Amino acid sequence: MIVGITDHFRPPFAIEEKALGEGVEFIDFNSRNEDDFDEDALRKVDVLLVYHARVSERTIERLDNCKIVVRYGVGVDNVSLKALKNKGIPLCNTPDYGVEEIAATAAAHILNLWRRISAYDQASRNHVDNWAQNTIKPIVRISEGTLGVVGIGRIGAALIRYMAPYGCRILGFDKYQPAVRAKGIGYIRVETLDELLAESDFISLHCVLTEETTGMVDENFISAMKPGSLLVNTARGGLFQNLDVLEKGLRSGRLGGLGTDVLPEEPPGDHPLIRAWRDFEPWLEGRLVITPHTAYYSESALYDMRFKAAETAALFLDQNELRNRVV
Repeated sequence: MIVGITDHFRPPFAIEEKALGEGVEFIDFNSRNEDDFDEDALRKVDVLLVYHARVSERTIERLDNCKIVVRYGVGVDNVSLKALKNKGIPLCNTPDYGVEEIAATAAAHILNLWRRISAYDQASRNHVDNWAQNTIKPIVRISEGTLGVVGIGRIGAALIRYMAPYGCRILGFDKYQPAVRAKGIGYIRVETLDELLAESDFISLHCVLTEETTGMVDENFISAMKPGSLLVNTARGGLFQNLDVLEKGLRSGRLGGLGTDVLPEEPPGDHPLIRAWRDFEPWLEGRLVITPHTAYYSESALYDMRFKAAETAALFLDQNELRNRVV
């Protein structure tokens, strides 16, 4: 068996070998740029494991011997679904890793912004007198506030469980989930996104990136939010229309604060909002908190992602079972 790995992970591939069995030959393409992929090597692989690299029709048309493509991780927006379907190669993803880690990161962003931890940390650097009197206003008591969760899959549901003990009212919007699920998980189902935005003091995004959700956080989204409410995104940077929209919302105060693990461009370029964040500009005062797309990470989660992706390929090759099939 010949297994190609596009990028990020480097030899030895002991975790993948453990799932696939001995006697596997690995091809290390070692690039996020598919233009670098060796054409002859692509034609040989039985399995292609994909992480960050773009896999377009150009690569897929060369997969002459490939039986399955598996994405390390959940999102598949970097893979051409149409080309794989036309080629007759199934694509599976790996949705059941890092759930605890991402939900915990979202909860940490929520509590940080809600209790203004980063804002106090930044402001306190210049406090000398009246140390304990430098309170930041307004701060809503958590048990008197409303959290809105957009996307109630594994991670959204885990976040709800994490936040429920704080006593906040929790709204959920996910038109693809059955209504009965709300009672079992413990949230109030709303029928429209606008209803959730208007009533929530805090909004956390947990939806996948699709044509429908790409750029959903635009001026209309922010205008529909409760003035001064807070937003967290541990899902996909593509949910943001652009950084201009976020800067405008933060400068106007319509967006009270933003905690995000993802950005439209990673690493971020030289946008004015990014410069203000890097320079600790006073107008932001801890209202923009960025983590570098690491919400998924723990050593255990990384192991799970690698092992389960390879195991998915093994299940198909050995038992003809397509676990977590996308196309």
